[in-house]
Amino acid sequence: MTAEADASSQPALIEKLEAGVLTLTLNRPERLNALNTALIEGLAAGIKRAAAEPGCRAVLITGAGRGFCAGADLANRAFAPGEARPDLGQALERGINPLIRAVRNLPKPIVCAVNGPAAGAGANIALACDIVLAAKSAKFLQAFARIGLIPDAGGSFFLPRLVGDARARALIMLAEPISAEDAAAWGMIYRAVDDEVLMGEAHTAAERLAAGPTHALGLIKRALLASPGNSLDAQLNLERDLQREAGASDDYVEGVRAFLEKRPADFMSKRAGA
Repeated sequence: MTAEADASSQPALIEKLEAGVLTLTLNRPERLNALNTALIEGLAAGIKRAAAEPGCRAVLITGAGRGFCAGADLANRAFAPGEARPDLGQALERGINPLIRAVRNLPKPIVCAVNGPAAGAGANIALACDIVLAAKSAKFLQAFARIGLIPDAGGSFFLPRLVGDARARALIMLAEPISAEDAAAWGMIYRAVDDEVLMGEAHTAAERLAAGPTHALGLIKRALLASPGNSLDAQLNLERDLQREAGASDDYVEGVRAFLEKRPADFMSKRAGA
């Protein structure tokens, strides 16, 4: 069997659930995990599993091999003269857009470990996650202008909010890569770490979230998601409503008990309901 045939027989996404963390590994290393239909559908299915499975309390997304995700797979995108052009808007509506919405709306925290180059939609999938750690060797690239396209996968939404309008415009229009360390300094990601400790740091963060108050973390995501479009009054009203919901949860009962008893809170074993 050739290496190419062997690679094509492997699943585009590898899933592993352990200690409350569902790890989703993009698994097309021979193509720098470039996005094709199988990988997009696999990642969407993984997020759907995370939402439905009680044993999953946090998600970790990373890539196999030396790259995180090179963006859309352009291997078969050459055009013959007179050939009909694809409807890329329809492709987004069917694939990437539902995936980004699912990532943002998942009521459980998502950690992304960017282990290598993250370009185009691959970079923006990372930015859609809640906490992003990157290897210091990694780079982020809004590659769209290089091939005559605009940012998708939420890039035109995330970047201005993370790094400001001036830097977002330059990163998008000049299509220049930014290092993981600069991305951290600009507020694009949480931290840049040495390559050899990336996965250890990412697993530690994901396991800490998995051991935390899952319901409250989901409500935090809802509050942060609504914040950019809300007035202060609207956000205060939302905080009131979400805090009411949080205060009625078993997680809150356990958190208060643990504080008063001077011990770590034990959210995973549902002590609050005991």
